[in-house]
Amino acid sequence: MGVAIRRAGEADREAVTRLLDEAFQNDPVSSWVFPDAEHRRRTHPLLMGAFLDLVMDEGYVDLAEDGSACALWLSVPAEGHEGEDAGGGDDGPALIREAVDPGNPRVEQIARLTAEIHPQGRAHEYLWMIAVAPGRQCEGLGTALIEHVLDRCDREELSAYLEASSARSRDLYERLGFAPVDQPLELPSGPLMWPMWRNPRA
Repeated sequence: MGVAIRRAGEADREAVTRLLDEAFQNDPVSSWVFPDAEHRRRTHPLLMGAFLDLVMDEGYVDLAEDGSACALWLSVPAEGHEGEDAGGGDDGPALIREAVDPGNPRVEQIARLTAEIHPQGRAHEYLWMIAVAPGRQCEGLGTALIEHVLDRCDREELSAYLEASSARSRDLYERLGFAPVDQPLELPSGPLMWPMWRNPRA
């Protein structure tokens, strides 16, 4: 059965923020950014909201019609400036930290570390985040959302890029044609993230 997908708008902001928070609350990277579980429960939704605002301003959000899954994408041009973060420029990470959790350097650090490993010089679609409601996982929703964009990438001869935040998600992305780029990013005293690239298919 197919998954009905539409572009999210401002009216969806609250529901999508809640979906992102629920899906990533116990993610290894989110747990590294917010090690204290109680603090994470309070502050994590603010970070998800900040990420969503940035992507809705600079990219697009695909949403399953029933609200069970979403994918946040940025279209990165070939002429992107080296060292500039995918969203918000060089000041973006500091501004997000100030707005979300000023006393937590990891909020800024995660953005800068991923920006440093982001491929340069070739236009691509960047899968910033993908979220599936905890009770709806393993139904193919995430795959449908990703393939929705990858089909267009293949038609337009565009590459795609992402960072997998767990070994499980890395395996899913490999099945969709992504391959690891160089070595995993090892967060200081934290988990691994796998930068992954997919060339368009004929």
